[in-house]
Amino acid sequence: MIAKINTGNSLYGALAYNQEKVDEGLGKILATNLVCEPMDGCFSVPDCAADFARWLPSSEHLPTKKPVIHISLNPHPDDKLADNQLADIGREYMERLGYGGQPYLIFKHEDIGRDHIHIVSLRVDCEGKLIKDSFEHKRSKEIRFFVIFGEVITKSEHLKLSS
Repeated sequence: MIAKINTGNSLYGALAYNQEKVDEGLGKILATNLVCEPMDGCFSVPDCAADFARWLPSSEHLPTKKPVIHISLNPHPDDKLADNQLADIGREYMERLGYGGQPYLIFKHEDIGRDHIHIVSLRVDCEGKLIKDSFEHKRSKEIRFFVIFGEVITKSEHLKLSS
């Protein structure tokens, strides 16, 4: 699994990019954490952005100029994963990376010949503190998942099992 982590300052932009895929029929929302789900199931960028904003301190009190994290997780092309497996991978990834208690949305994209997920979240907690991101890219590499027999295990563990 390949992970790409981007940080930025535009929550609206990250949400709009992913919602555009949904609107084009090339994606869907698989899971949410601490984000209100609309009664009709139809998410909108302005409503989601407003919901996320509840978690952010005012801009003058932000501990960073880049409070948004946008992650792309791309399973191996041979891995054919169901939506619930992709959602589980996204949740487990966020938990292990230290963002499990943050609001986030997990989007599935079907636009490049293989299914993959995008996760939009905040790098600032509800008290206005930056989530610890020391060695984030290194830790991310250690969280490469492979789903086998209903369990989430690392690709290296999978290789050991199949040897």
